[in-house]
Amino acid sequence: MADEPTPDGAAEEPAAPEPERRAGALVTWSRGQEVLHPSRAQYVDTVRSLKEEGFALCVDITAVDYLHNPPRDLPPGVAPERFEVVVNLVAFAPPRRVRVRVQVAETDAHLPTLWDLYAGADFYEREVFDLMGIRFDGHPDMTRILMPEDWEGHPLRKDYAIGRVPVQFKAAPSTR
Repeated sequence: MADEPTPDGAAEEPAAPEPERRAGALVTWSRGQEVLHPSRAQYVDTVRSLKEEGFALCVDITAVDYLHNPPRDLPPGVAPERFEVVVNLVAFAPPRRVRVRVQVAETDAHLPTLWDLYAGADFYEREVFDLMGIRFDGHPDMTRILMPEDWEGHPLRKDYAIGRVPVQFKAAPSTR
């Protein structure tokens, strides 16, 4: 038994429970939703497993920049990085959701594409590239989608200079 004394009289510490895993990734829960934390190397295999389980729709791929607020809830063994890519998947029968959170280093900001698994990921990945600067390896058209092609920088990064785009207002209508 875990709490029985050892020959020297001290009680043994109970073994820490094995962390929950699914599709190779560590699992946490947030507001009743399952959250998977694969490594970059596990990312595509984890999402592929989820698709095979019935998660037929990729409803969103986005990214978060933790430059000025690095602390966040991560399971033990997952090292925080500046960027985090978040993928939301939905299954219809039975209806359920799962979130996939992958840490992405600032110095090596890229992930493999999910385009081969979910064709709709095309636009989400391009948006993340355009606004955050995270590239998706193997994507068929990794070009800007919102900003002009000659735009410099990625406007949703926390270190992007504020006020670079002048705001133009229409003149107020005359009340005469």
